[in-house]
Amino acid sequence: MKYNSTTDKNIVVTASQAIARGISSDGGLFVPVEIPQYSIADIEALTKLDYRGRAKKILADYLDDFTAEEIDECVEKAYTTEKFGSDDPAPLSYQKFGDIDMNILELWHGPTSAFKDMALQILPHLLTKSLKKTTDKDAVILVATSGDTGKAALEGFKDVDGTKIMVFYPVDGVSPMQKRQMTTQEGDNVAVCAIKGNFDDAQTGVKRIFTDDALIKTLDENGYLFSSANSINWGRLLPQIVYYFSAYANMVNDGKIKLGDKVNVAVPTGNFGNILASYYAFRMGLPINKFICASNSNNVLTDFISTGTYDKNRSFYATISPSMDILVSSNLERFLYHVTDGDDKRVKEWMTSLKTNGAYSVGSDVKEKITSIFTGGFCDDIKTKEIIGEFFNKYGYLCDTHTAVAVSVYKDYVETTGDKTPTIIDSTASPYKFSKAVLESVADGDTLPADEFEMVDLLSSKTSTDVPAPLAALKDKETRFTNVCDKEDMARFVLNTLGVK
Repeated sequence: MKYNSTTDKNIVVTASQAIARGISSDGGLFVPVEIPQYSIADIEALTKLDYRGRAKKILADYLDDFTAEEIDECVEKAYTTEKFGSDDPAPLSYQKFGDIDMNILELWHGPTSAFKDMALQILPHLLTKSLKKTTDKDAVILVATSGDTGKAALEGFKDVDGTKIMVFYPVDGVSPMQKRQMTTQEGDNVAVCAIKGNFDDAQTGVKRIFTDDALIKTLDENGYLFSSANSINWGRLLPQIVYYFSAYANMVNDGKIKLGDKVNVAVPTGNFGNILASYYAFRMGLPINKFICASNSNNVLTDFISTGTYDKNRSFYATISPSMDILVSSNLERFLYHVTDGDDKRVKEWMTSLKTNGAYSVGSDVKEKITSIFTGGFCDDIKTKEIIGEFFNKYGYLCDTHTAVAVSVYKDYVETTGDKTPTIIDSTASPYKFSKAVLESVADGDTLPADEFEMVDLLSSKTSTDVPAPLAALKDKETRFTNVCDKEDMARFVLNTLGVK
């Protein structure tokens, strides 16, 4: 199994090199040259395994320069009952919203109460093993976050030998709980810095650092190399494929579908990584009928799917679903590479146009391929709150602001198309990470306390649901990181943190 760059397929690396480097030297993203193919019999075999067994099988098919013992160790250390609360880290919750079945894939039972744990609990193990295979240098892991990735990466990499991790987040673009999770992070190898800008500024800054030859040389001379824990790193994206196969296998085992039946997936989408993982599962052979891409008011993906033009030249909205407040969806680049059958030249033209003009348009041939399997929709903050309130007050299920976007868009899709194909709906975060917005949705105009943790307690009391232990524990933690920098000064922060001149 080899990997090449989305913008230059002549750049070919091994799996461990792709994970260790994070991003290609030409600025492209690493993608598998071939995608493993699963038959219905292979999927049936997965139904007989637990989550860890399914993960070992799928990872082994992509990481052929890892031994079976190495993969076994990575999986067993990542998906423990202690970390995820049960033997199934990604359980399904079968709900009803009126007459519409909601098969909610709860991806937030890990140590940071967000779906990013599903990948970021295993990535440190994959990365450290990749580093040992490819280099003797320590990894400097840079992360741009719109909220959840930062904490999950910090938690996954804290005190991991041979690594230092630095997280950049938009100073006014995360929830109070997300900010507190990051700024109180423990660990001797971690650093956190807010930037004056939005998530796209942070992500662009990280990518710029990754391709700065002078900076790379300076780090090399000091015994470091850059890597990434964002979903631009293949080692972040690969583990997410697993939970789509696992959800399908669970639905078969639970009698919700028959083996071979098609399903839809509905995913709240920002950087396009989570929904792309489901597309990889589809390309491998998972019977998926339709991908429902759900956006908030930053609906650049909705417009792209319907028009074939990606245009980030638009207003940016800070919403109550901040992890989706993104106008440059990096993983779309991988999707375009695959949907064009590996046309790296076209992908490079589009990515260059995005950087220089802020927009690009795909041809009618590509647009038709996309719309044959993808549909997009969006939901503003007002509707998001309505959905949270109705889902809980009428049907008894409490969801966060991102999950509510997916539920809303899926509900609209069913009402518009009449398509009742069983659908896996990603639930990406605990409602307690966004307690103010969730409370406003279910509290019927009550006056809310100003303190974040008083809101958490009130939400628990009003809904008779439990506060996740990792979030409750934040109340008495000391703030460690108060750094704020201009987006132009991110590289300087990195060097200063490393003590490199």
